[in-house]
Formats: sequence, structure tokens, C-alpha cells
Amino acid sequence: MTEILLTEGRDFSVLGLVMDAEPFVQAIMVLLVVCSVATWALIFEKLIRLTLLRRQVGKLSNITKEGRLSFNGRSGLVGAVAAAAQSEWVEGSDRNESRVELRERLERAMRLAMKGELRRLEFGLPFLATVGSASPFIGLLGTVWGIMNSFTAIAVAKDTSLAVVAPGIAEALFATALGLAAAIPAVVAFNQISVALGRAAEQAGTSITSLAKIMSRGQSEGTVRLEEAG
Repeated sequence: MTEILLTEGRDFSVLGLVMDAEPFVQAIMVLLVVCSVATWALIFEKLIRLTLLRRQVGKLSNITKEGRLSFNGRSGLVGAVAAAAQSEWVEGSDRNESRVELRERLERAMRLAMKGELRRLEFGLPFLATVGSASPFIGLLGTVWGIMNSFTAIAVAKDTSLAVVAPGIAEALFATALGLAAAIPAVVAFNQISVALGRAAEQAGTSITSLAKIMSRGQSEGTVRLEEAG
């Protein structure tokens, strides 16, 4: 439990710093707390989605390794890739095209579907980037405002003792701390999520390239039947 320290009637606990701050500094503190809460909520949501994405990438890799082109009941990334392959496969059944042309068309369609799924996972990343870059400056604004109040208190009281300047300094430092507390997780999460999405895209892209080769070779030989995606 946070110990409450009183100095000349001032409460220097966390709650006291917020309640005794100037309205402008209070608004900055509330904004930073809201950004921090939203950042952590987004981080947990992305962790869940990235876990599911890794499973989908693994399933796509297994389908490619086994050469078993059954996509029935699939959803997520695998379902989107399967739907794109199904559409191109049926459409190309009446075309007189070479195996290379078929492979390129299938791969292009599946890659577009993959990018669409990954783009959905990118939702919220601009917010993390904004919080990571802007929060320290917002906290710095509160710091400057608090120091201004400290100098004003000195001018009014004509006293440079710590009892006069401490409240404004404490508010200023607390605003800075809130800004850093919001920015650091946002920056780390943005970098980690971006790297994870890039790796998933690379792995899925490799599987799609191999899958397109298998499908085009199978159609030319009449040995492949792509089942309808569920």
C-alpha cells in the first residue's frame, strides 16, 4: 500500500499528485493513462491473434509438405488462401494456358489473399506507433507546465525553499513518468508485432510458392483435385 506523505498539508501520494495538479496537467495525466490502458489492451489482443496466425502458417506449411490439397473446413489465413486458390482453379479450368502461367496466377491470387489477412492484423499498429512517439512529448508538456507553476510559486511566495517548489516539481516529474510508461510498451510492442508479421508473411509466402507449383503440376498431369474451401 502506497504510503501517504504529507508536507505542509500537501498529499504527495500518486492520487494526491493527480488531485492537486493544475487542470491542464490533470488532463495530460488522464490522456496518458487512457493511452497506456489502450496500449496494453491492444498488446494482449495482438498476442492472441499472432498465436493464431502462427498456427495458421504452420497448417499451411504442413499442407504443402504433405501435398494434400484439402482445405475443407479451413478458416483464417488457410481459409483465405484456399478460397483464392479455389476461385483461380475453377476459373482457369477453361483457359488454355501453360503450367507456368497457371502457377503464376495461382501464386498471385494466394499472395493477395495472404496480404489481405495480414493487413487485418495490422489494425492498431499506427496507434502504437503514435503513442510510442508522442507520449514522451505529451509528458514533457506536463513537465514544462509543472516547472512553470514552480517558478510562479517562487515569485509569489518570494521563497526558494523546497516546500514551495516541490509540489510543481513533483507534478512535472509524475507527468514525465506517465509519458514514458505509455511510450515504452508501445514502442516495444510495435517493433515485436511488426517483426512477427514480417516473419509470418515470409513463411506463408514460401508455402504459397511451393503450393502453387504443386497445384500447377498436378493440373497439367491431371492428378490434383482442389476441394472446395469450407
